[in-house]
Amino acid sequence: MTDEAELETLRREIAACRICRDAPQKGPHNRLPHEPRPVAVISSTARILIAGQAPGLRVHESGLPFDDASGDRLRSWLGVDRASFYDREQFAIVPMGFCFPGYDDKGADLPPRRECAPFWRQRVISAMSQIELVLVIGQYAQAWHMGGGGRGGMTETVRAWRGSLLSGRSPAVLPLPHPSWRNSGWLKRNPWFEEELLPILRERTKTLLS
Repeated sequence: MTDEAELETLRREIAACRICRDAPQKGPHNRLPHEPRPVAVISSTARILIAGQAPGLRVHESGLPFDDASGDRLRSWLGVDRASFYDREQFAIVPMGFCFPGYDDKGADLPPRRECAPFWRQRVISAMSQIELVLVIGQYAQAWHMGGGGRGGMTETVRAWRGSLLSGRSPAVLPLPHPSWRNSGWLKRNPWFEEELLPILRERTKTLLS
Protein backbone atom coordinates (compact mmCIF):
# COMPACT_ATOMS: atom_id res chain seq x y z
CA MET A 1 0.00 0.00 0.00
CA THR A 2 1.30 3.44 -0.89
CA ASP A 3 2.14 5.81 1.94
CA GLU A 4 -0.46 8.57 2.47
CA ALA A 5 2.24 11.23 1.98
CA GLU A 6 3.05 9.77 -1.44
CA LEU A 7 -0.62 9.82 -2.37
CA GLU A 8 -0.89 13.45 -1.30
CA THR A 9 2.01 14.30 -3.60
CA LEU A 10 0.24 12.44 -6.42
CA ARG A 11 -2.98 14.37 -5.71
CA ARG A 12 -1.14 17.68 -5.95
CA GLU A 13 0.52 16.68 -9.21
CA ILE A 14 -2.83 15.70 -10.72
CA ALA A 15 -4.45 18.93 -9.54
CA ALA A 16 -1.73 20.89 -11.33
CA CYS A 17 -1.88 18.86 -14.56
CA ARG A 18 -2.40 20.83 -17.79
CA ILE A 19 -1.27 18.28 -20.37
CA CYS A 20 -4.53 18.43 -22.34
CA ARG A 21 -4.25 22.22 -22.49
CA ASP A 22 -0.51 22.73 -22.95
CA ALA A 23 0.50 19.57 -24.85
CA PRO A 24 -2.60 18.17 -26.60
CA GLN A 25 -2.06 14.85 -28.33
CA LYS A 26 -3.39 16.03 -31.70
CA GLY A 27 -1.65 19.40 -31.68
CA PRO A 28 -2.47 22.95 -30.56
CA HIS A 29 -5.75 23.05 -32.50
CA ASN A 30 -7.09 20.27 -30.29
CA ARG A 31 -6.23 21.75 -26.90
CA LEU A 32 -8.82 21.63 -24.12
CA PRO A 33 -11.06 24.66 -24.78
CA HIS A 34 -11.18 25.77 -21.14
CA GLU A 35 -9.00 25.76 -18.06
CA PRO A 36 -8.36 22.23 -16.74
CA ARG A 37 -9.89 21.21 -13.42
CA PRO A 38 -8.82 17.62 -12.75
CA VAL A 39 -11.33 15.69 -10.64
CA ALA A 40 -10.25 12.43 -8.98
CA VAL A 41 -10.48 10.88 -5.53
CA ILE A 42 -7.38 8.85 -4.66
CA SER A 43 -7.36 6.82 -1.47
CA SER A 44 -4.93 4.80 0.64
CA THR A 45 -7.73 2.87 2.37
CA ALA A 46 -10.71 2.52 0.02
CA ARG A 47 -11.40 -1.02 -1.14
CA ILE A 48 -13.72 0.03 -3.97
CA LEU A 49 -12.59 1.98 -7.03
CA ILE A 50 -15.15 3.65 -9.28
CA ALA A 51 -13.60 3.91 -12.73
CA GLY A 52 -15.72 6.24 -14.84
CA GLN A 53 -15.31 8.19 -18.05
CA ALA A 54 -14.82 11.95 -17.54
CA PRO A 55 -16.45 14.74 -15.52
CA GLY A 56 -19.43 16.59 -16.95
CA LEU A 57 -19.87 20.35 -16.76
CA ARG A 58 -21.57 20.32 -13.35
CA VAL A 59 -18.76 18.22 -11.89
CA HIS A 60 -16.22 20.55 -13.53
CA GLU A 61 -17.87 23.45 -11.74
CA SER A 62 -18.27 21.79 -8.32
CA GLY A 63 -15.11 19.67 -8.22
CA LEU A 64 -17.12 16.72 -6.85
CA PRO A 65 -17.26 13.56 -8.99
CA PHE A 66 -20.77 12.37 -9.84
CA ASP A 67 -22.25 15.52 -8.32
CA ASP A 68 -25.29 15.29 -10.59
CA ALA A 69 -28.30 13.14 -11.43
CA SER A 70 -25.99 10.38 -12.67
CA GLY A 71 -24.38 10.33 -9.24
CA ASP A 72 -27.77 10.06 -7.56
CA ARG A 73 -28.53 6.99 -9.65
CA LEU A 74 -25.09 5.48 -9.05
CA ARG A 75 -25.45 5.93 -5.28
CA SER A 76 -28.84 4.24 -5.51
CA TRP A 77 -27.26 1.33 -7.38
CA LEU A 78 -24.61 1.01 -4.68
CA GLY A 79 -27.05 1.44 -1.81
CA VAL A 80 -24.99 4.22 -0.17
CA ASP A 81 -25.66 7.82 0.84
CA ARG A 82 -23.70 10.91 -0.23
CA ALA A 83 -21.63 11.00 2.95
CA SER A 84 -20.36 7.45 2.41
CA PHE A 85 -19.86 7.99 -1.31
CA TYR A 86 -17.67 11.05 -0.79
CA ASP A 87 -15.68 9.53 2.05
CA ARG A 88 -12.34 8.80 0.42
CA GLU A 89 -11.59 6.25 3.10
CA GLN A 90 -14.38 4.18 1.54
CA PHE A 91 -14.40 5.00 -2.19
CA ALA A 92 -11.74 5.94 -4.70
CA ILE A 93 -13.12 7.63 -7.82
CA VAL A 94 -10.81 7.86 -10.83
CA PRO A 95 -12.25 8.63 -14.28
CA MET A 96 -10.43 7.82 -17.50
CA GLY A 97 -10.10 11.54 -18.14
CA PHE A 98 -9.72 13.84 -15.14
CA CYS A 99 -11.10 16.98 -16.81
CA PHE A 100 -14.40 17.92 -18.45
CA PRO A 101 -13.65 17.40 -22.16
CA GLY A 102 -16.23 19.85 -23.52
CA TYR A 103 -19.15 19.33 -25.90
CA ASP A 104 -19.41 18.11 -29.47
CA ASP A 105 -21.40 19.89 -32.19
CA LYS A 106 -24.61 18.24 -30.99
CA GLY A 107 -24.16 19.33 -27.38
CA ALA A 108 -23.15 15.91 -26.06
CA ASP A 109 -20.11 15.39 -23.82
CA LEU A 110 -16.97 14.60 -25.78
CA PRO A 111 -15.03 11.39 -24.97
CA PRO A 112 -12.35 11.50 -22.25
CA ARG A 113 -9.22 13.32 -23.37
CA ARG A 114 -6.68 10.96 -24.93
CA GLU A 115 -3.72 12.47 -23.10
CA CYS A 116 -4.91 11.59 -19.61
CA ALA A 117 -5.01 7.81 -19.26
CA PRO A 118 -1.63 7.05 -20.90
CA PHE A 119 0.07 9.63 -18.70
CA TRP A 120 -1.64 9.02 -15.35
CA ARG A 121 -3.72 5.89 -15.12
CA GLN A 122 -1.21 3.12 -14.46
CA ARG A 123 0.58 5.23 -11.88
CA VAL A 124 -2.67 6.01 -10.04
CA ILE A 125 -3.93 2.42 -10.12
CA SER A 126 -0.56 1.07 -8.94
CA ALA A 127 -0.62 3.52 -6.04
CA MET A 128 -3.82 1.96 -4.68
CA SER A 129 -2.87 -1.68 -4.26
CA GLN A 130 -5.47 -2.13 -1.52
CA ILE A 131 -8.37 -1.90 -4.00
CA GLU A 132 -10.44 -5.13 -4.06
CA LEU A 133 -13.26 -4.22 -6.46
CA VAL A 134 -13.18 -2.00 -9.54
CA LEU A 135 -16.53 -0.79 -10.88
CA VAL A 136 -15.91 0.02 -14.54
CA ILE A 137 -18.50 2.43 -15.89
CA GLY A 138 -18.90 2.85 -19.63
CA GLN A 139 -16.97 1.67 -22.66
CA TYR A 140 -13.76 3.67 -22.16
CA ALA A 141 -13.16 2.38 -18.64
CA GLN A 142 -14.16 -1.12 -19.68
CA ALA A 143 -11.72 -1.12 -22.58
CA TRP A 144 -8.83 -0.07 -20.32
CA HIS A 145 -9.56 -2.18 -17.26
CA MET A 146 -10.91 -5.28 -18.99
CA GLY A 147 -8.80 -5.32 -22.15
CA GLY A 148 -9.87 -8.42 -24.03
CA GLY A 149 -12.56 -9.02 -21.45
CA GLY A 150 -14.95 -6.72 -23.28
CA ARG A 151 -17.48 -8.52 -25.46
CA GLY A 152 -18.06 -6.28 -28.43
CA GLY A 153 -20.11 -3.51 -26.90
CA MET A 154 -21.26 -2.17 -23.57
CA THR A 155 -24.44 -4.27 -23.36
CA GLU A 156 -22.68 -7.56 -23.98
CA THR A 157 -19.83 -6.61 -21.66
CA VAL A 158 -22.21 -5.85 -18.81
CA ARG A 159 -24.35 -8.89 -19.59
CA ALA A 160 -21.27 -11.06 -19.06
CA TRP A 161 -20.66 -9.55 -15.60
CA ARG A 162 -20.57 -12.90 -13.80
CA GLY A 163 -17.61 -14.12 -15.81
CA SER A 164 -15.75 -10.91 -15.11
CA LEU A 165 -16.57 -10.66 -11.42
CA LEU A 166 -15.86 -14.34 -10.72
CA SER A 167 -12.77 -14.68 -12.92
CA GLY A 168 -10.43 -14.83 -9.93
CA ARG A 169 -8.48 -11.77 -10.96
CA SER A 170 -7.43 -9.29 -8.30
CA PRO A 171 -8.87 -6.79 -7.92
CA ALA A 172 -12.24 -8.07 -9.05
CA VAL A 173 -13.84 -6.12 -11.90
CA LEU A 174 -17.55 -5.46 -12.37
CA PRO A 175 -18.72 -3.68 -15.55
CA LEU A 176 -21.64 -1.23 -15.31
CA PRO A 177 -23.48 0.98 -17.79
CA HIS A 178 -23.18 4.71 -17.28
CA PRO A 179 -25.78 5.82 -14.70
CA SER A 180 -26.82 8.75 -16.89
CA TRP A 181 -30.57 9.31 -17.12
CA ARG A 182 -30.09 9.07 -20.88
CA ASN A 183 -29.68 5.32 -20.25
CA SER A 184 -33.16 4.95 -18.73
CA GLY A 185 -34.34 3.32 -21.94
CA TRP A 186 -31.46 0.84 -21.77
CA LEU A 187 -32.42 -0.10 -18.23
CA LYS A 188 -36.02 -0.75 -19.30
CA ARG A 189 -34.84 -2.94 -22.18
CA ASN A 190 -32.47 -4.88 -19.93
CA PRO A 191 -34.38 -5.68 -16.71
CA TRP A 192 -31.82 -8.34 -15.81
CA PHE A 193 -29.47 -5.53 -14.78
CA GLU A 194 -31.63 -4.41 -11.86
CA GLU A 195 -32.93 -7.89 -11.08
CA GLU A 196 -29.66 -9.84 -11.16
CA LEU A 197 -26.63 -7.55 -11.09
CA LEU A 198 -27.68 -4.80 -8.67
CA PRO A 199 -28.33 -7.11 -5.70
CA ILE A 200 -24.81 -8.51 -6.08
CA LEU A 201 -23.35 -5.02 -6.44
CA ARG A 202 -25.06 -3.86 -3.25
CA GLU A 203 -24.00 -6.99 -1.39
CA ARG A 204 -20.35 -6.60 -2.45
CA THR A 205 -20.42 -2.90 -1.59
CA LYS A 206 -21.88 -3.51 1.87
CA THR A 207 -19.25 -6.18 2.57
CA LEU A 208 -16.32 -4.03 1.45
CA LEU A 209 -17.50 -0.99 3.41
CA SER A 210 -17.95 -2.94 6.63
